[in-house]
Amino acid sequence: MELAAVERRLAPLLRRRFGAGARVEEVRPLAGDASTRSYVRARTSGGEAPPTVVVMLLADRGLSISSDELAVLPETSELPFVNVHRFLSRIGLDVPQIYTDASSEGLVLLEDVGDTALRDAVAGAGEARTEALYRAAIEALLHLQIEGTRRRDEDCIAFHQAFDERLYLWEFEHFIEYGIEHRLGPLPAPAAAALRQSFARMAARLDAQPRVLNHRDYHSWNLFVQDGHIRVIDFQDALLATAPYDLATLLGDRDTPTIVSPAMEARLLDHYRTRWADLGGSPWDPRQFEEVYRLCALQKALKVVGRFHYLHLVKGKSAYLRYLPPTVGQVRRLLALMPEWSAVEEILAPLYERLQ
Repeated sequence: MELAAVERRLAPLLRRRFGAGARVEEVRPLAGDASTRSYVRARTSGGEAPPTVVVMLLADRGLSISSDELAVLPETSELPFVNVHRFLSRIGLDVPQIYTDASSEGLVLLEDVGDTALRDAVAGAGEARTEALYRAAIEALLHLQIEGTRRRDEDCIAFHQAFDERLYLWEFEHFIEYGIEHRLGPLPAPAAAALRQSFARMAARLDAQPRVLNHRDYHSWNLFVQDGHIRVIDFQDALLATAPYDLATLLGDRDTPTIVSPAMEARLLDHYRTRWADLGGSPWDPRQFEEVYRLCALQKALKVVGRFHYLHLVKGKSAYLRYLPPTVGQVRRLLALMPEWSAVEEILAPLYERLQ
């Protein structure tokens, strides 16, 4: 949508929300995500308008691509972002305020949480500052998972969808299809069968874990540091999953290994596990926790490899390809720590350079 058209559509919404004197001074695009949503920041003045607002522009109902294809969302006339936002606000998670839900008109007006993503906040920061910010992100995550699960609300769609065996298997297949076969050709039949057999075992093991509320995309680009607080965005795909899933996303981000050293990672995992028990979660056996955490991290990294190639090949979005080398590096690092899955390592090792 052209910025001038956005401004024309935004102006009456702004006046309706912030008074007749509110007006748009300037509209600029913001970086979007891998979905059909896009964002602009509007500089405003007059009435009771804040200095800036962020506007979510919807090309469709706002469903995520994967959720839409899998049909895991229940039928709803409400935008998933708005539905999940209501619940997260009620439990006290620090999410941006919705000023106006005009999703029926293709717009949602949001509080501006600034430009400092967690990844940017730790760039060039010392180890102590970096670890403190990641601990703050973990505290926010624990609140979402423990308090959110405790206060389950059947009106929130997140409690009606789960990371189950079907979804894990779909994402593994997505990796095989777009990460490998659409680009490199079919795998030899024995290798393909062995890979799928291992992925089926992984999916079954993750499916067997107790489930709690998860954000689903809890990485450093969806967490903003504003006035010393962690602000959480992009939560519309929240669902039920094993507890370490979001943690593995946070600490296994596309370039987190360049920021969080193995020693810091171990301290953060221990912090999460300790605080989990302090806040009333069922205590984790340390070895089981580490196993599930690493399995989640590996599954997520493989999914991302497939997803970014899919976005390039099918959607024409090539910008995400630059994140593949560190993501493939994450796959290599994890498999080296997971001897149980050596069959996967043997199949993927010759392909690592070509997966990027």
